[in-house]
Amino acid sequence: MSHTPQAAPSTPVLLEGKHDGVVTLVMNRPDRMNALNNELGVAMDEALGRIAADPEVCVVVITGAGRAFCAGGDLALLGKGRETGATKELEPLLRAGMQIVLKMRTMPQPVIAAVNGAAAGAGMNVALAADIRIASEEATFGQNFAKVGLFPDFGGTYLLPQLVGPAKAAELFYTGDMIDAKTARAIGIVNHVVPAAQLESEVKTLAQKIAQGPYLAIRAVKKELFARGEKDLARALDNEVQEQLRCYLSEDCREGIRAFFERRPPKFQGK
Repeated sequence: MSHTPQAAPSTPVLLEGKHDGVVTLVMNRPDRMNALNNELGVAMDEALGRIAADPEVCVVVITGAGRAFCAGGDLALLGKGRETGATKELEPLLRAGMQIVLKMRTMPQPVIAAVNGAAAGAGMNVALAADIRIASEEATFGQNFAKVGLFPDFGGTYLLPQLVGPAKAAELFYTGDMIDAKTARAIGIVNHVVPAAQLESEVKTLAQKIAQGPYLAIRAVKKELFARGEKDLARALDNEVQEQLRCYLSEDCREGIRAFFERRPPKFQGK
């Protein structure tokens, strides 16, 4: 099989490559900063399920094409749905997000997020769902849901406080501010920060080291660290969907998305 990630069948939004027991998944909407839409969400969910059952896969790497890791939900699509009061663009993506995060945490293979650029909103939470995060010096992170009147999803309310504590998580959720890779490293969001030119090689070295390690022991450790929290995570994910749909239908969300595209500060009314 080619070592270079190739477009998975019928899913050009996701690239997949396999070499020496390591599968690399590349979110491939670079013109949209790999923003999540239903197609990409479904493709990731399907790929992770298939990979989890493959005994030849020892490690999974997730990254983004182009200059971003993942900019979160595609606001252009969500904005159209919000103007009509419909949830058809959002709810399927949220449901796919639930499965993506659950699979990443409970699949037997360790998952590494190679954060090559901006990881915002749901995109940051995809990175948080990985076992290990390695970031480029150019990477940025943000729970920017509050900027557009939305609720954190893709497991953020469960995953982030575990890494940084509830007080710091609250600050990031409430402000929606972006932080740089150095700050993310200092507060425990990422394991390592490396120069952009070295990200691919550093991730490859770590992935191969893990893949060559004791298969049974490593999987047992992952199960103890992450999979045992599946019920609590599933409960948090389901609550996020309910709260997100409620916030999505609010006037604050409509105003937040409009303000984003009009490049002006939003005027939230609390309704």
